[in-house]
Amino acid sequence: MKLYSTNNKDLRVSFQDAVFNSLPQDKGLYMPEYIPQLDPLFIKNIQQYSLQEIAFIVANALIGDDIPADDLKAIIADAINFDAPVKFLSADTAVLELFHGPSYAFKDFGARFMSRVMGYFSKQDDKLLDVLVATSGDTGGAVALGFLRVAGTRVTILYPKGKVSKVQEEQLTTNGQNIRALEVDGTFDDCQALVKQAFNDPELNKELRLTSANSINIARLIPQTFYYFWAYAQLKAQGVQEVVFTVPSGNFGNIGAGLLAYKMGLPVKHFVAGTNVNDTVPRFLQSGQYEPKPSVQTLANAMDVGNPSNWVRIQDMFHNNLDELRSIVSSYTYNDEETVAAMGELYDKFGYIACPHTAIAYLAAQAYRQDNPGEYASVFLSTAHPCKFPHAISEEVFAQIVLPKGAEDLAGKPKLATDLSVDCEAFKAYLLANK
Repeated sequence: MKLYSTNNKDLRVSFQDAVFNSLPQDKGLYMPEYIPQLDPLFIKNIQQYSLQEIAFIVANALIGDDIPADDLKAIIADAINFDAPVKFLSADTAVLELFHGPSYAFKDFGARFMSRVMGYFSKQDDKLLDVLVATSGDTGGAVALGFLRVAGTRVTILYPKGKVSKVQEEQLTTNGQNIRALEVDGTFDDCQALVKQAFNDPELNKELRLTSANSINIARLIPQTFYYFWAYAQLKAQGVQEVVFTVPSGNFGNIGAGLLAYKMGLPVKHFVAGTNVNDTVPRFLQSGQYEPKPSVQTLANAMDVGNPSNWVRIQDMFHNNLDELRSIVSSYTYNDEETVAAMGELYDKFGYIACPHTAIAYLAAQAYRQDNPGEYASVFLSTAHPCKFPHAISEEVFAQIVLPKGAEDLAGKPKLATDLSVDCEAFKAYLLANK
């Protein structure tokens, strides 16, 4: 598999180089030089395959000979060892639950797969791999638990002070060992900018072997396609013919993976992006003008992104053709008040307890169906377990949540985090002083 930069299609690097370098020097993002088409017979009979079998077929098509088949199967078996079930709430509306991994968030798919891939390639040399990651909430916990005790790796997580939930922060800051947490006095966009500046710093790259665990890394994007294929397999087994996926969207890696799956041959009728008030993409789809703005803090904090990094990948997949993009992607935006009301509606109507991100996806799914009636399964993605958001759920409802294994133990662990200002030189000094 060869990849190019979205800023330079003449550039070609190997999958291994793209995984470790993460961000091209020209500040683009890596994309496959071509998007492989899956065998139509596989799609036709997809309901006969397990999640792990589907994951291997999809990953093998994208990665090719860069990882031998038996090794790739072993990586998938180790990384994707939890389910992503589709649960119907009504005859035509279902939720795809992506929070059954160790950090209770959909990002376990990407973080666990990527950590195993990096560990696999790192066996070929003995230089420590420094993984930098900015998080607005769930990415950090997934990366921390995905890389914890992975030999030859060290992870530095930057998160915005006071802008992640208690459980999210505990997952970031209670690990120690090869996991370091930096509490940044700023926004997620500030954290992301610090990481990008570090990657483009010659001195840091000379002294450290830097890579990223954010969704800018292609090894994060690939495994996120798995659950779209798996969801379709579950739906097809129940006789569903057409599906619309609604995705809570912040940095747009999640829906980007769905669109990559679509480009590979997954028969999806439409995608809907639900966002909070950080509405850069919805405004672009409406006006044709891409105008990022500073992020605003909301209850759906993992979506508090004012300048979504992965949007350039989506535009690249659609050759910057706005009309083509609009034909497959719609978007709706909601504020905190509407989000809380949707969480209440999900509980009152279906007995379903949802996190704020999931509630936004539900609202967007309902809005799309109202605008586009028809016979299709409307599947909205639940990206995080509600136990991570006690501040957004009433005490009465929260008391009814069955906590996943390990959640209760987090509160008793000491916080291990270092304060950091929004200063690229301070971040650089920290990395060099603690190499």
